Amino acid sequence: MAVEETQPLISHLIELRKRLLNSIISVLVIFIALVFFANDIYQLVSAPLIKQLPAGASMIATDVASPFFTPIKLTMIVSVFVSAPVILYQVWAFIAPALYKHERRLMMPLLFSSSLLFYLGMAFAYFIVFPLAFGFFAKTAPVGVLIATDINNYLDFVMALFMAFGVAFEVPVAIILLCWSGVTTPEDLRKKRPYVLVGAFVVGMLLTPPDVFSQTLLAIPMYLLFEVGVFCARFYVGKRRPQPEEEDEGDEHPVP
Repeated sequence: MAVEETQPLISHLIELRKRLLNSIISVLVIFIALVFFANDIYQLVSAPLIKQLPAGASMIATDVASPFFTPIKLTMIVSVFVSAPVILYQVWAFIAPALYKHERRLMMPLLFSSSLLFYLGMAFAYFIVFPLAFGFFAKTAPVGVLIATDINNYLDFVMALFMAFGVAFEVPVAIILLCWSGVTTPEDLRKKRPYVLVGAFVVGMLLTPPDVFSQTLLAIPMYLLFEVGVFCARFYVGKRRPQPEEEDEGDEHPVP
């Protein structure tokens, strides 16, 4: 009896190892393809700040090894972001056998939309937030203060914003899942709009650097995405229960 119980556990562990290896390999392949362009990638990411620097100002490296390791670090992070759809697919492929058919039909669109929304959040940060925020910071610098940002500190700052906006743009997906699972309903969420608006600013304060400008630029899109999520969630309410013919579970793990 113990042997029969151990075999499924071993097969699940083998499957988990396979999915982890596929994810790691995808990240490494993309990293190898991009590492030659590490300096160009950093230059692209730092462009919004460089355009706002006063004449004669530039970014600096306070550590001897920063000019080499910081672009490499950025390239590794970019590799993870680019391979996010592959990683999400590996997660889906691992849990798919435990899902009903109606749940599988929901998961694939959600995986696609979550990846798309994450990239849209990063694009919003890069093209909208960065130029406005860096322009604001550059113009409000005290007289006699020369802006010279360390390249490593800048990378940490923009990565925090990228992650904050990428995660914040997942609000519609989270709302759809909550309503679909029966935790809440679109009607209940509509009644809580004032609290959601305040909560958006609180989350903006927690996820972004300590400045009101970045917090506001995150809170407003979050609330608008909340409204989008509430609108879309009404199409998923009541679809959680499977039909009798759909209650069969998958047989094997799908092969990617």
